Amino acid sequence: MRRLFAIASAATALVLTLGACGSSDSGTTGDTAGKASAPAAGEVLKVGVSPVPHGQILKFVKDELAAKEGLNLEIVEFTDYVQPNVQLQDGELGANFFQHRPYLDDFNASKGTKLTYVQDVHLEPLGLYSKKIKAVTELADGATVAVPNDATNLGRSLKLLADNGVVTLKEGVGTAATERDVTGNPKNLKFQPLEAAQLPRSLEDVDAAVINGNYALEADLKPASDALVLEKAEGNPYANGLVVAAGHEQDPRVAKLAELLSGAEVKQFIERTYSGSVIPVNAG
Repeated sequence: MRRLFAIASAATALVLTLGACGSSDSGTTGDTAGKASAPAAGEVLKVGVSPVPHGQILKFVKDELAAKEGLNLEIVEFTDYVQPNVQLQDGELGANFFQHRPYLDDFNASKGTKLTYVQDVHLEPLGLYSKKIKAVTELADGATVAVPNDATNLGRSLKLLADNGVVTLKEGVGTAATERDVTGNPKNLKFQPLEAAQLPRSLEDVDAAVINGNYALEADLKPASDALVLEKAEGNPYANGLVVAAGHEQDPRVAKLAELLSGAEVKQFIERTYSGSVIPVNAG
């Protein structure tokens, strides 16, 4: 009996441990909101990024600008859109740089996080790509179009198609559109929602795909020349920018990084490196 009791106690402890460790897999909730610890003066600023173009832009800042300003950066790369926010909320990062305001607003609302948008840096126009056709007018009846499966970028992709006469959306719905808001689909397109990171790989299997700018660049696509249709920059609300946990907006390291990201040197780097596929905003 003593042996059985010991085994049962050990099993209970293991279950409790696994339960605690598993919480990060399901995303941050209101239970973890506000737990990010305050940074100490002089600490390295760890910034979570998507590798392209965010990581490349931040590496330029780190290598060419930060040391002269007394800013010590550590770049942490992610291949998804969830963990950079989860780890920022949990205090494992000091900032992140990969998302636009509508995505952050939706994430905060759905996950209970308390993250704050600091400043726009650049725009990555969303584009429609294909390995099977050369023009959007060549989409065949019944063609399959892959689209991002997160709420903000799904609406954004449907609006891109509507702006280019491929579908018609319910009046006034704009970038909040879902497939239920498609009121006209003359080519009977089939939409295949996928995680954004999977969209470039889907080009082998679908007729066309609407791909976020960073993932297009990572796949060696050139949005300015390869996209069948591309978002316009003017009046576009989807600029990507710097984000911190609420309460850390006045962190002097964050303020210095925001200043550098909005400077003329970064603007010139973006224009020189991406030739119109990434567009600087808020730059002096």
